Amino acid sequence: MALVFNNSLDCYFMDSDEQIKTHLLSVWLEEKRLFARGKECMLFVTNRGLYIVSKTEAKPQWWKSAVQRQILMLLKEPDNTIIIHDGYDEKKLDIDLENHKNLRFKSADVVSVEAEEKSWGSVLVLKLRNNSKVVKYHVSIVRDWVSYPVKAPMTFLKINWSPVIQYIKLEMKR
Repeated sequence: MALVFNNSLDCYFMDSDEQIKTHLLSVWLEEKRLFARGKECMLFVTNRGLYIVSKTEAKPQWWKSAVQRQILMLLKEPDNTIIIHDGYDEKKLDIDLENHKNLRFKSADVVSVEAEEKSWGSVLVLKLRNNSKVVKYHVSIVRDWVSYPVKAPMTFLKINWSPVIQYIKLEMKR
């Protein structure tokens, strides 16, 4: 078991039976507050919580090929948002969670989760408890990026967030 700190100063142990249920790459995360900037990350939903990893030890070569496979899969099957990528498992997530810049939320920290359809893509709207306040995040899957002058999303995918939402809501009730 590895010691994991969540965003509050509480600590908890990541359970040895904790399993990744979905792992989405090329995610654009925006905290909905004044002057907040978005960032690229990975979104994990496990049977115990939700993790947002922007600092990873994953190799760039693995990352590029996994992102391409995910984009092709989601273009072909936009309802298939429950994805687990080969080459990244719970041990690697545990290593990435040692970086305190990565966000960790227990299932009990999820206040609400819903989807919004925009003309440019699909958005997962998360309201999460961080310490004593509730923070709102918008999560989207990016298809293409522009890298100059700073890396930013160029086009987004339209996907069905329902399977992810249903799983998160199921875990919230436990």
